Amino acid sequence: MSAFVHPDEIRSRFSAALSAMYRAEVPQYGELLTLVAEVNAEALKADPAGADRLAAAGELARLSEERHGAIRVGTADELATIARAFAVMGMAPVSYYNLAPAGVPVHSTAFRPVDPAALARNPFRVFCSLLRLELIEDQELRQEAAAALARRDIFTPGARALIAAAATAGGLDEDQADRFVSELLETFRWHAEATVSASVYERLVAAHRLIADVVSFKGPHINHLTPRTLDIDAAQAAMPERGITPKETIEGPPARACPILLRQTSFKALQEAIAFPGADGAVQGVHTARFGEIEQRGCALTPKGRALYDDALTTKDFSTLPDDWTALRRNGLAWFRYRATPDGLAGRAETADLEALIAKGHVVAEPITYEDFLPVSAAGIFQSNLGAEVRDAYAVDPAKADFEQALGRSVLDEMALYQAEQDASAAVALKACCICTAG
Repeated sequence: MSAFVHPDEIRSRFSAALSAMYRAEVPQYGELLTLVAEVNAEALKADPAGADRLAAAGELARLSEERHGAIRVGTADELATIARAFAVMGMAPVSYYNLAPAGVPVHSTAFRPVDPAALARNPFRVFCSLLRLELIEDQELRQEAAAALARRDIFTPGARALIAAAATAGGLDEDQADRFVSELLETFRWHAEATVSASVYERLVAAHRLIADVVSFKGPHINHLTPRTLDIDAAQAAMPERGITPKETIEGPPARACPILLRQTSFKALQEAIAFPGADGAVQGVHTARFGEIEQRGCALTPKGRALYDDALTTKDFSTLPDDWTALRRNGLAWFRYRATPDGLAGRAETADLEALIAKGHVVAEPITYEDFLPVSAAGIFQSNLGAEVRDAYAVDPAKADFEQALGRSVLDEMALYQAEQDASAAVALKACCICTAG
């Protein structure tokens, strides 16, 4: 029997194939990749010490291939099946995001690797949103949307067969893995032919542009693919010089010496020609949905740190969050990974006091990269690329239980994942450099 291809390798192949496809479909994405590579090279050149820290933490090796994508699905079956597809690639649903309060009729999760070693190999993520049909006020339109979604299958027969084969056998062999990547890529491909009439499309747009984007096509085309930069302000400033029009503001926290969470910007969504079915042949129209995005990832914050950040969003005063790594760590505001230094390995200290070992240079504390998303920022990116109209918040409660029922499993708690990584690294570091914990 052939050996299974590691899920990390399948994820890397799929991420690379998706990036190549999107680059062919949206040429400005290619320009964005070039820009980000140049900005990152300049940032590393300007800060050699920072580059050394990134290299020591394993962040540098993953930087050039890091991507996150976003898709929007329409039904529980689509969500559950895409979850099984991502599982083949070692990606699990992390956190629940309710975007309805920001006027976007979806709720979401992020599929990503959760093991630190898997993240180091390839941190590909997909922010996946499920349309909340119940938020379409017009009952007739809601029924038409449901009927349109019921008529389609966003997965090829080959993709469904390979997803099932992986679940049954516990993995995919070399040939199956290559076919899986090829078949699943079709789910993310752009289709310029609408599945609804022009009149239904216009009614869907009037209800919400995102509803029209989810309902009107054969599949949940990838609507953006995002490289990671080390200096998003420089990237934002350089975009117009490349003929790329950025959104007006950068989403997320302000620029800081010690970056936290996630900052995002994007270029305006493209107007793309589409064809609607008609009695006398195709009817030509345009659709606006797909765009390019850049992100800068900082340190993951603890629940205490996130509470301060969320308050700062309201007050616009971010001074309550120290812009200093030591203060963030000692005040329990951010998550850190601990690592024994060569001096620590050689010293064999008699204390298990982590602070004392850090002070002696026997252990270093490295901020853990934030691997997740911010609902306010996600909504801001969506809205900026869905037209000029401002949508009121939907007056609904979060529907996490409904989302998890559709998903077929519970979402993972991002804070528990960061806590586990911090605790495990501290235990390993202490065992490595303390006589008292040796054994």
